[in-house]
Amino acid sequence: MVRVKWATCVWPSVALAIVGAHSPASAQVDLAGEWANRLHEDQAYRGPGPEVGEYQGFPINEAARAKAESWDASVYTLPERQCIPFAADHGLTISSVRITREVDPVSQEIIAWRVHHEWQAQTRTIWMDGRPHPPEWAPHTWQGFSTGEWVGSLLKVTTTHLKMAFIDRNGVPRSDRATLTEYFARHGDYLTIIQIIEDPVYLTEAFVRDRTLVYNPGGRMGGYSCRPAVEIVTREPGHVPHYLPGTNPFLDAATEKWGVPPAATRGGAETMYPEFARRLRADPGQRRVAKSR
Repeated sequence: MVRVKWATCVWPSVALAIVGAHSPASAQVDLAGEWANRLHEDQAYRGPGPEVGEYQGFPINEAARAKAESWDASVYTLPERQCIPFAADHGLTISSVRITREVDPVSQEIIAWRVHHEWQAQTRTIWMDGRPHPPEWAPHTWQGFSTGEWVGSLLKVTTTHLKMAFIDRNGVPRSDRATLTEYFARHGDYLTIIQIIEDPVYLTEAFVRDRTLVYNPGGRMGGYSCRPAVEIVTREPGHVPHYLPGTNPFLDAATEKWGVPPAATRGGAETMYPEFARRLRADPGQRRVAKSR
C-alpha cells in the first residue's frame, strides 16, 4: 500500500521536478505564429511618416543632420532605388510578420528563429546555437547577422553587419557600423519588440523605440513583388535627387504644420528627455508661433 501511494503521489512530483530541471522558463515562451502589425501605434510616424526636417527625439549628431537635410524623397523614383527593402531596424514600421522555428532533428532544440516580413518579403534569421558574429569585413545585408539568447522570458537579439539605411523615412541616417539590440517580450496574444540602435557614426546616444504585434492565428500573408519602373522621364540622365547644403526648402515643414519649435526639430540627444520641454517653456526665445493647422 505504501508503495502504491509512493508511485501514485510521490513519483509524479519527482517527475515534474525532473522535467522542470530540464525545461527552463524561457523555453515556455513560444514566439512562433502569425503576428499582425498595429499601425495605430505611433500612427503619424508609421503612416504618413514624419515631416522633412523633423528630427526631434533622434539623438543625431551634426553629420547625421547634414545628411538628413540633403535628403529628397524623390530619390525613390529612381528604378535602382524602388525595390530597396527596409532594413531589420525599420521593417516593423508597417509590416506584419510570421515567426517560425528551426529545430535540430536530433536534439529537438531550437537552433534558429525565422522572422518573415510580409512587406517587401524580407526574412531574418536569428541564430540560437551560439555561433559567433562574422568578422567586421564580412558582407553587410539589409537584415544583417542576428544571434539570440534567452534572458529570463525575454529573447535578446543582437544584430550586426547591417547595410547603411535610415532610422526613419525622412532621411535620418543610420550607418553600416551600427548595432541593433532587440528584446522580444510576449504577453499573451501581444508581442512587444524593443529596439535599441547604437551607431558610432551618426548617433551620440542609443536610440530606443518599440513595436507591438498581436497574435493572428488565422492570418495569411500575401506575396510581395516589386518591379522597377521609370516614373520621371524629364530628369537629366544621371541625376540623383538631393539638396545641396542650405537649399532644402522643406526643413520648416513640422514647425509650420504642427507647431513644433525649430529648436526641437533640429534633433539631438537632449530632445529625447522631458527636461528639454521644460527648457523650451522657460525660454520663449527658442519658440516660434507656428501657422494654424
